[in-house]
Amino acid sequence: MADWCVERGIGEVRATRIVDGAIVEARIEPDDALRAGTILTARLVRRMTVRNEGIVAWDDGEALLAPLPRAVTEGGLLRIEITRPALDEPGKPKRARARPAAPDAAPGDAPSIADLPGARIMGPFDRDVLGDAGWAMLIEEASTRQVAFPGGALSIALTPAMTLIDIDGELAPADLCIAGARAAGAAIARLDLAGSIGIDLPTVGDKAVRIAAAEAIDAVLPQPFERTAVNGFGFLQIVRRRTRASLPELFVQVPAHARALLRQAERTGGAGERTLTAHPAVIAAIAARPDWIGTVERTTGAPLILRAEPLLAISAGHVQARFP
Repeated sequence: MADWCVERGIGEVRATRIVDGAIVEARIEPDDALRAGTILTARLVRRMTVRNEGIVAWDDGEALLAPLPRAVTEGGLLRIEITRPALDEPGKPKRARARPAAPDAAPGDAPSIADLPGARIMGPFDRDVLGDAGWAMLIEEASTRQVAFPGGALSIALTPAMTLIDIDGELAPADLCIAGARAAGAAIARLDLAGSIGIDLPTVGDKAVRIAAAEAIDAVLPQPFERTAVNGFGFLQIVRRRTRASLPELFVQVPAHARALLRQAERTGGAGERTLTAHPAVIAAIAARPDWIGTVERTTGAPLILRAEPLLAISAGHVQARFP
């Protein structure tokens, strides 16, 4: 089974590619996300001629525009194409990015990940294919930014410049270099990491080992991407086209945890009301969306009870049915 499976979940669409019973690629698209490829009309607010960029705005958003059209003055209207949504990076939120749209482009939303060719659409009453393939572990990896592999672990750090992956473990340096590279390549695909990605491998003097580590990434990370060789300090850089927030970037935000907890509530068996216990910020995010609550209650046929627990981590919410 290697096709994409798509869930139209509460507040988001989830897509996974499953091979041999395990998730090898995953994407999450919040319903309110500004999708790359969307065409809209915006006003040029500011020209930054030296950088050949500008800031454009519309009713409920703004973006950094590049290249800067010569014929449009500040205050003028133009049609733009979104190339990347805004990113809520820690300490440095980034505007959406856009480019001038083609002259014949009509305004409209870009296709959703729910429209992936050949996708199998899954509903809340279908077998939990995502769960069986390891969805809960995937969300834990995205939330903690820690990924274990035999003999070691990856630590993922989100920085304004790039996403960094550090590799540590108990294997011999050469073995850890190759195994860590393979695990990093797989994690990049599984967690939908994109943009500039740096991988810090164990330093090894043997050039053949460094080549083998780079080839291990090539074997597990789907194209398209560009990469450097592994240098003598064990560092390799990968660049993938960035059109949406990665899973770790999404799970920096409270709403992602709220939506994940509601999915858990939909899939929790038993009878009677479902009690959702989570950090107060997560409970507040759910309480603010009665439409989300109503959807879960219709699916389960039972009311939801929200219980805030300040001692819980943002990612540690859980669900309990009254009668198992």
